[in-house]
Amino acid sequence: MQTVIIVIHLMVVLAMIGLVLLQKSEGGGLGMGGGSGFMTTRGSGNVLTRTTWILAGTFFATSLILSILAGIERRPASLIVPGSPVQAPGGTQAPGAPAAPGGSLLDQFQQPSAPATPPGPQVPQAPRSQ
Repeated sequence: MQTVIIVIHLMVVLAMIGLVLLQKSEGGGLGMGGGSGFMTTRGSGNVLTRTTWILAGTFFATSLILSILAGIERRPASLIVPGSPVQAPGGTQAPGAPAAPGGSLLDQFQQPSAPATPPGPQVPQAPRSQ
């Protein structure tokens, strides 16, 4: 369904671009307007203006429908799973979080920490002179 609305949306956009380019320039902001246009009668100007308004309304409606469909398909993910302790990025518990099973927060800080880097392979040492 979303693909059909996108195709309709793109056809409306192309039709609206064509209609705007067909209309007579009445502003004359740069001194270019006011000459003979492609369609000079007042009746054809009204038809082009009304059609442009209809296409603009359709463009607005399809944009709104597409944004609603995108919002429905997006499912927010929970950052915190209910029942699990909150962990800070460093692996320690965040302040104010419930204590982990097996001890208090103070006990966790008193436990010896693991070495930062594991020991590497044994490399032969050069003999020392005395």
